[in-house]
Amino acid sequence: MNWKIGNVSITPVIELDLSVDESFSLPDATPENLAPDFDWLQPHFVEPDGKLKFRVQALLVESSGHKIIIDTCVGNDKQRSEPVFNQLNQPFIEDIAKSGFQREQVDIVVCTHLHYDHIGWNTMNVNGEWIPTFPNARYLITQPEFDYCRNQKDDFWAKAFGDSVAPIFAAGLVDLVDSNYQITPELQLIPTPGHTPGHSSVAISSQGQNVMITGDIMHHPCQCMHPEWECVADTFPQQAETTRREFLNHVSDTDILVIGTHWSAAKPVRIRQYKTAWKVQID
Repeated sequence: MNWKIGNVSITPVIELDLSVDESFSLPDATPENLAPDFDWLQPHFVEPDGKLKFRVQALLVESSGHKIIIDTCVGNDKQRSEPVFNQLNQPFIEDIAKSGFQREQVDIVVCTHLHYDHIGWNTMNVNGEWIPTFPNARYLITQPEFDYCRNQKDDFWAKAFGDSVAPIFAAGLVDLVDSNYQITPELQLIPTPGHTPGHSSVAISSQGQNVMITGDIMHHPCQCMHPEWECVADTFPQQAETTRREFLNHVSDTDILVIGTHWSAAKPVRIRQYKTAWKVQID
């Protein structure tokens, strides 16, 4: 898969495709609650039995001469509490190389936020040591996200920071940026807090074409119809809901395409008003 937004090229690299029940991330997304929307959720986003399709992917972006990776998935050899993410052994480096991204050629890594399924391949295990996977890249992290994460003591934050952020910071590869930082003339961070304090999405605009990369403001398209459904990992659930609604209002019934970081869509989608909320439309 490869998508063109004007002069910008976007290639998704999928680390994991999962089928999960509501307990995984969205407690309200039971098969019974989803049933009224099966007509547009299936077959792309929900299994016949009502389980949610959930994707972990990185987005490889070529813009203005830069090779950019937006979010770096779970990573190999990482100890994680969620069994499906623990001690992975995936061919991520080989997969990005097949897409034309040798790891030494990547010059920008964008971290929409610092949850472990978005920063894992920031580092790789070499002889028991975590070293930067992309040694020639600048890793972009928003200042409020970094400040919050490095002060957390619970394992959910601390382990990920220790093996996937601290080593790149120690190597001098991290740029702490504003939440609306201009990455290239065609890419810009957009502040979308709530899921985490410094969470940002990514806006791409080129040759009159526009796309938004969500990060984790919405884990699944069912939250278009139910923006009040919170994710178990939302740091500030009320703010996250407000952000979802603002985002949906901004992109709905416009020419702005949407790439959901965890959505199992085969291409960017459109958001349309639907009943009293919104839904996904795949052209």
